[in-house]
Amino acid sequence: MSSQALEQFLTVNIEDLKTKGLYNVIDTLQGANGPVIQIDGKSLINLSSNNYLGLATDQRLIDASVKAAQTYGAGAGAVRTINGTMDLHIELEDKLAHFKKTEAVIVYQSGFNCNMAAISAVMDQYDAILSDELNHASIIDGCRLSRAKVIRYKHSDMDDLRQKTKEATESGQYHKIMVITDGVFSMDGDIAKLPEIAKIAEEFDLITYVDDAHGSGVLGAGAGTVKHFGLSDHIDFQIGTLSKAIGVVGGYVAGKKQLIEWLKLRSRPFLFSTSLPPAAIAACSTSVDILMSDTELIERLWANSKELKHGLSQLGYDVGQSETPITPCIIGDEVTTQQFSKRLYEEGVYAKAIVFPTVPKGTGRIRNMPTAVHTKEMLDQVISVYEKVGKEMNLI
Repeated sequence: MSSQALEQFLTVNIEDLKTKGLYNVIDTLQGANGPVIQIDGKSLINLSSNNYLGLATDQRLIDASVKAAQTYGAGAGAVRTINGTMDLHIELEDKLAHFKKTEAVIVYQSGFNCNMAAISAVMDQYDAILSDELNHASIIDGCRLSRAKVIRYKHSDMDDLRQKTKEATESGQYHKIMVITDGVFSMDGDIAKLPEIAKIAEEFDLITYVDDAHGSGVLGAGAGTVKHFGLSDHIDFQIGTLSKAIGVVGGYVAGKKQLIEWLKLRSRPFLFSTSLPPAAIAACSTSVDILMSDTELIERLWANSKELKHGLSQLGYDVGQSETPITPCIIGDEVTTQQFSKRLYEEGVYAKAIVFPTVPKGTGRIRNMPTAVHTKEMLDQVISVYEKVGKEMNLI
């Protein structure tokens, strides 16, 4: 017999989410996650994927994945510290270190795991972390797990960061102080002010930590936000994901050899979770090869994002202050945002509503993600649908 208390809690709260427009329906794809997807037999132009460069369906990655599975098996079979480290893992880590211009890299099972692992392995209850108020949920959870004092500074407000850094330093309460930020903020598409952050960090001897999940494969000729600003020698932790522009799954931390050595000794997801399977590692490695040899996909991504941004802006939509291909269409009210997304779906455009708690209440938006493999015809159709639905709902 199940708990009545649990049943009542779930029933009341799920209904409350539905009433407030915060209930998320999870759709099931019938096939690959490409520029056009199939859901319930319906073809839709896909603007909700983080598959920035289209590499998730690239035949070169598929071939590498199949070959690795046939050679090494379906799974790694163990955690990295026992016998789950294959030559494929080492090869990928070496390539990533070269790509990111750092001494070493450690690969994890996800980008989320990176932040849970790396922050808590270095910071503790005697330390403080200065964290941008719009940092990703995985950063927030990693900070909590560390037990360090978390001091939030206003989003990209360097005066606020400097003031709070000064107060924390002069208090004498903390052994170490870290400043942590996303490189690219995933809901608004703006870029962190890394040169200013690095300058403050140098002045006050802060540990610097950049989660570049949405910058890797997009900025800095693909190497990310840190490379974009020429700060590879000034950032202690560079976090990247292997599941967005890289197109597969996993995450990594890039930095000094001594830092990576410590993470291999003390980061819990590395120590207590089976390593990524050979097929995924081989596909990631091939993807990095592609990024290091050619920028064509990155250039196409930026061209497509420019086209979509221009089209939506011309219609009168609020696309925020995005500096990257991430193209928010800010509606505001949660219920209206959900209804708008539903109408886009009915007209053949798959663009999911993003509402609280992913973004603050009252800032509901459609987060559009053009990719390198969308065609001009697809984007023209998207803009046409946005015009039709926007006028129908009196949004433009």
